[in-house]
Amino acid sequence: MSNEDVTRTARLSVAPMLDWTDRHCRYFHRQIAPRALLYTEMVTTGALLHGDRARFLDFDPAEHPLALQLGGSEPGELAACARLAAEWGYDEVNLNCGCPSERVQKGAFGACLMAEPKLVAECVAAMRAAVSIPVTVKCRIGIDDSEEFAFLAAFVETVAAAGCTTFVVHARKAWLKGLSPKENREIPPLRHELVHRLKAAFPHLAIVLNGGLRDPREAARHLPALDGVMIGREAYENPWSLAAFESAIFGDAAGGDRDRVLEAMVAYAERAMERGVPLKSITRHMLGLYNGLPGARAWRRTLSERARLPGSGPGLLREAAAQVRAPASLAA
Repeated sequence: MSNEDVTRTARLSVAPMLDWTDRHCRYFHRQIAPRALLYTEMVTTGALLHGDRARFLDFDPAEHPLALQLGGSEPGELAACARLAAEWGYDEVNLNCGCPSERVQKGAFGACLMAEPKLVAECVAAMRAAVSIPVTVKCRIGIDDSEEFAFLAAFVETVAAAGCTTFVVHARKAWLKGLSPKENREIPPLRHELVHRLKAAFPHLAIVLNGGLRDPREAARHLPALDGVMIGREAYENPWSLAAFESAIFGDAAGGDRDRVLEAMVAYAERAMERGVPLKSITRHMLGLYNGLPGARAWRRTLSERARLPGSGPGLLREAAAQVRAPASLAA
């Protein structure tokens, strides 16, 4: 897949979210959003080089197009992991320069890498030399007391010189001290205008906007000035919104069939449980499927309480969904 192909695909993408966007979540999201570019959770280079690679890298072919996000700061290790991504069949490999957690900082990667653009450039160059799939970077608009636009532009200019042509920009600063990762997603103000300014300054680069995108029509208004939008928490907390994002961004008539998605997930759960996957590992991502409909509370309660019980099987999904459609669910 060429950079041009990924740029076109990435008009809509679902953000890498730690503890959320595992392979079961991604398969579920793919049923709702056939054209979105999906991302793995961030995987550290150490985990891939010294851990169970299959655990971190395996995916269902239906998840394509799919990007692997890496956390690391050593060019040789990142190159080796990029090769693994290509061998496993990923469509893109992405370097995390945006996560602000202290645990990530102790590993000398994530958002703190924005203070070392030359090192990031070396990492990108090593990864690009190792693989033919696109190498992209996800970053913030800045860190701590950095100058607003000048800092961001200097970072992008340096890294782009190493061959990175696609930047996914979370439009908030990351405060490396004093704020938790959750607070870093909410307290620093959103500055979407800085991402637009970045695109104007670097029109030859693909710039994807991330951060605070909850409304499909509002997200679509950022296009075509920008090359894409990345949806985070809204996609996870209200997964059916992905259908509306696809409609708004690709110009299709709004539609979709939650029952079709449900049946696809029943079949998926049957296959996964044959491999020893617990049902709760799948259903935990599906709690928001019927948000906004009568009976949604009963759906969530049934899955939350019973998916963990011994003997529960994929049929529990149909049983829980029946409460959404049944007249009695109107009181739920």
